[in-house]
Amino acid sequence: MDPLTLDDLDRQLAHALQVDGRAPFSQIAAVLDTSDRTVARRYQRLRSAGALRVVGLPHAAALGHVDWMVRMRCTPDAAMPVASALARRADTSWVRLLSGGTEINCITRTRAQTAEGDLLLQKLPRTARVTAVTAHCVLRAVAGTGGWPVRTAALSPDQIAALRPPSRPAPAPAPLTPADNQLLATLAKDGRAGIPALAAATGWSETTVRRRIEHLRGTEVLYFDVEIEPALFGHTAEAALWLTVEPSALAAVGEALATHPQVAFAAAITGPATIAASLVCRDLDDLYDYIATGIGSLGGVSRAETAPVIRRVKDAGALLLP
Repeated sequence: MDPLTLDDLDRQLAHALQVDGRAPFSQIAAVLDTSDRTVARRYQRLRSAGALRVVGLPHAAALGHVDWMVRMRCTPDAAMPVASALARRADTSWVRLLSGGTEINCITRTRAQTAEGDLLLQKLPRTARVTAVTAHCVLRAVAGTGGWPVRTAALSPDQIAALRPPSRPAPAPAPLTPADNQLLATLAKDGRAGIPALAAATGWSETTVRRRIEHLRGTEVLYFDVEIEPALFGHTAEAALWLTVEPSALAAVGEALATHPQVAFAAAITGPATIAASLVCRDLDDLYDYIATGIGSLGGVSRAETAPVIRRVKDAGALLLP
C-alpha cells in the first residue's frame, strides 16, 4: 500500500488516537475488530512516513498561562528564517507562512501576568526585515477542541465510548516539578512514548510515570492530540481566517463555526478581529464556496479576512529537527 494513502482502517485508527492518544493497541484493535499486530503495523507505517503523530500537550489555563496569536509581516527573504527561529522555541506552536511568504502566524504562550510588550520583547526575533507585529490574546476556543471534524468522523458513537478513558473524580492539583517538565517535553515529541523511555527521561519508576500521567490527565493539565496531514483526507487548501463579529453575535457565530467541517480550529481573540480560525478545504474552489456561503450566511459578521497557508512550519507538538 502507498504509505501516503489512507484507507478506512487508517482513518479509524487516526480517530481512535484522537479519542485517546495513549490507548493500547490491543484496545484499539478490539474496538476496530482487527488484530493488535495490524493496528501496530498501521500506526508505525503512518508514524515513520511523518504522516501522523500523537503529541501530549499541557493546557495553558491549567498552568496559569495565556496563549497569544501573533501575526508578523516581513520581507519575503526573512519569512522562512524568522519562522524557523520561532518554531524552534518550546513556547510556540502552529507556526505558519501565509500570504505568499510575507506573513507569519503563530501561537506563543506566556505567563498570565506578563504584559504584551514583554511578550514581544522576549520571544520574537529582532530584525529590521520584520515590518509589523501584532499580538492578540486567545480568550476562548470555540471550535475544533476535539480535533478537525473531517478526521474525527470514522468511528461510531459506540466505538468512541469504548475508547474514551473512564471518568474518575478529579484529583487534587499538584505543582509541576522539573521531572514533570521532562515528562511533558518527551510527550510533546511523542505522545505514545513508552513507559520505560518516560521513566528514563524523568528518573522516576515506571509505576510513578503511569500514576503521574493519569494524575496530569485527571487534573486537565495534560491532553493528547493527533497531528496528521490534511492532504491525506483529500484536503489541500488551508487558510487563516479572521472575523470581525458584533459582540451580541459572538457566541452564536462561535457555535456555528463549531458545526462547520471546514473549521479545524477557531477561537475568540482580542483586537479588531474577534474570532480567528484555521480552515481546511478540499481546494481553492471549495475555500471560495465556504467563505461565500458558510461565512457569508452568518449574522453579525461585519468583516472577514483570509490568508492562504503556503507552508506549515510547526504544528502543536515539539519541532522534530533532523
